Amino acid sequence: MASDTSTQQKGKIEKISRSDVKHVIAIGSGKGGVGKSSITALLAAGARKEGFNTGILDADITGPSIPKMFGLKTGQENRGVSPFESTLGIKIMSLNLLLQNEDDPVIWRGPLIGGAIKQFWTDVEWGKLDYLFIDLPPGTADAPLTVMQIVPLNGIVIVTSPQDLALMVVKKALKMAEAMDVPVMGIVENMSHLICPHCLAKVEIFGPSKGEEISKSTGVPLLDVLPLDKKLAEHCDNGSIEQYESGLFKKLLTIME
Repeated sequence: MASDTSTQQKGKIEKISRSDVKHVIAIGSGKGGVGKSSITALLAAGARKEGFNTGILDADITGPSIPKMFGLKTGQENRGVSPFESTLGIKIMSLNLLLQNEDDPVIWRGPLIGGAIKQFWTDVEWGKLDYLFIDLPPGTADAPLTVMQIVPLNGIVIVTSPQDLALMVVKKALKMAEAMDVPVMGIVENMSHLICPHCLAKVEIFGPSKGEEISKSTGVPLLDVLPLDKKLAEHCDNGSIEQYESGLFKKLLTIME
């Protein structure tokens, strides 16, 4: 029943194109807590370091974390439809940047959330962008549905983790992308393991890696397997995510080519 409804909704809503944005890539997952926002930030930072004009649309309206990762403060000024810019010049729009305080809750129902996401895509003056990355909230409900319905996505990157539930949850996200005719560009297994700082042993805290298994069973390329890294967590907390070196975007670029 849900699949039929999604198909009907997909047919009724026309995607809204923007000639000033060349590539739009969403980052999503079927579950929360797997690091979608950090993966979004790493991809955007990597693209910017390669010389591409880059932006981030934070579609996680009720649980945004992108601004803090880039050291951007809320309530700075009334920006209107102009995005904020990071240290490296990444253009960022997040509802949290428009609040008076970063811990103010956004208590909205689905239609308001969908409306905000649509405005971020259609009304924000992004300028000429080579890449716009969209950080999706977890699940397959209002916000991801709105993005897939109205934004002409080049594809989506699915983020997962090694827990036993990962395969089931990833398949939900993959089926949603398929139902909405959105290409899945690759899978990132985040928090795959930890390297002990003392003995350098590899510790699989959440169990054995499922990345290769998921890739083989779904036919989707495994983009990367990333460890738990204290330095990454510190950069996220300190608002200096752009200082963290990652080859994730280059790997995505290889797949796109």
